[in-house]
Amino acid sequence: MSKPFQDRIALVTGASRGIGRALALELARQGAHVIALARTQGGLEALDDEIRAFGGQATLVPCDVRDGEGLDRLGLAIHQRWGRLDAFIGNAAVLGPITPLPHVDPPQFDEAMAINVTANWRLLRSLDQLLRASDAGRVALITSSAGHCADMPAYRGIYAATKAALEALGRTYAAETRNITNVRVTLVDPGRVRTRMRTQLMPGEDPQTLPAPEDVAPKILAACAPDWTQTGVLFEAQSGAVRAFQAPA
Repeated sequence: MSKPFQDRIALVTGASRGIGRALALELARQGAHVIALARTQGGLEALDDEIRAFGGQATLVPCDVRDGEGLDRLGLAIHQRWGRLDAFIGNAAVLGPITPLPHVDPPQFDEAMAINVTANWRLLRSLDQLLRASDAGRVALITSSAGHCADMPAYRGIYAATKAALEALGRTYAAETRNITNVRVTLVDPGRVRTRMRTQLMPGEDPQTLPAPEDVAPKILAACAPDWTQTGVLFEAQSGAVRAFQAPA
């Protein structure tokens, strides 16, 4: 029986743990060749062992997403090996400081912007022609309700700002590829998930009350499948709701 991602080429950033790792595993189970990017060599090797154990295929890319030239080289390597990219999942992110905005140190702000926003722009720049070369290029940028919620909570301004910027980036790329390419771009909100980042944000919360990354990954991948037709929308993975972005109130 054919698998949904059989013979598809998919890149996942932040693939060594959490949601990224679960996405890489699920893509491989569904037939994709996974390009797994993360900083942690050991985490990538453990992921590769698990993928190989069930007969999947992966290419490991140990790289810091702040290494823009490294991301450019990755685009060239994908072009030379496959000539296309069928799915790009921009998952790598940091929470940043949970503190009043005036207390944020400039290096903390710069790091959050570099990882959560600039790296995704640099990857879109590097991968654009590869996604256009696919018969169904799919981009899923992992966002959060922090980027678009009406009642902005205090002390999370850096994370919220990066996710709002990421959403603007993704929506712009959707507008630039709509109707003239086979590329579809989706901002995916995975909801509350049992991850290290969630524990950092809500240390008093019982993690067992939240779904595990592997429970949410198959739902996220709906927005990466060839039969996904929406673009420039917000996809709430856990509920399955697809929402248009609204003008500010």
